[in-house]
Amino acid sequence: MQARSTDVNGIPMSWMEHGKGTPVVLVHGIPTSPLLWRHVVPKLRGARCIAWEMIGYGGSRLQGRDRDISVARQADYLAAFLDAQGISKAVFAGHDLGGGVVQILAVRRPDLCAGLMLTNSIGYDSWPIPSVKAMRLFGGLVARLPAGAIKFLLSTLLARGHESEAQASEAMQVHWPHYAGRDGAETLIRQVRSLDVNDTLSVCDQLSRLRVPASIVWGAADPFQKIEYGERFARDLSAPLERIPTGKHFTPEDHPEVVARGIEHVLRELESSQTMQGVRK
Repeated sequence: MQARSTDVNGIPMSWMEHGKGTPVVLVHGIPTSPLLWRHVVPKLRGARCIAWEMIGYGGSRLQGRDRDISVARQADYLAAFLDAQGISKAVFAGHDLGGGVVQILAVRRPDLCAGLMLTNSIGYDSWPIPSVKAMRLFGGLVARLPAGAIKFLLSTLLARGHESEAQASEAMQVHWPHYAGRDGAETLIRQVRSLDVNDTLSVCDQLSRLRVPASIVWGAADPFQKIEYGERFARDLSAPLERIPTGKHFTPEDHPEVVARGIEHVLRELESSQTMQGVRK
């Protein structure tokens, strides 16, 4: 994937891009970055993959200072990015917080949404998870922790969300550098303090009104986002649900082939509907 950046309404925005074809916008969660999708993107064919970086996360963490970086506001930032790039329609794929971002964007700007894939996404009242609530409660203390303590917190989170020690270790090597500096604790606390369950509660009743191809991929052993929420998404979006029985939270890293298959399902459905529309004309 090629790293790219641009200025949108005075905000430097970054993303990683690969391939050509139908735009597929992939959005990560906490504590990751666009590199969450590093194993998924190479498996997608016929797609222009755009792994967008949320403001205040990854290499864009400093842009989060003195800005609203809530999930709902990220949807606004992403919409502005797509408009600036001249992308009038895209398939959205979201994991964790990124799933909340694309849900909100799909509801607010249905003109932009051609299809939707969610994998172990926040939604409804499923979040913030208890460990994140604890970090927010003791934010002042956490913000003063040394880098070694922050590293332990993140490694514990990643270990719980991955199926194997090797997968968690690889993820830590990828994502830890964004928190390793002196501003790491400040960055993490700024992220967790921005989380508000009302962001997804405000749109959940409207998900069933989305008339776009969709698919759900869910790690059924996720300790953070329970399978019941994946089942609810599948019902509300009239979408197939592919369960990964042993899968935990970070499905794009542990099961990229299954996540890619979920995105490809949406792309096929989209192509089929476009073909049918062409026939009717």
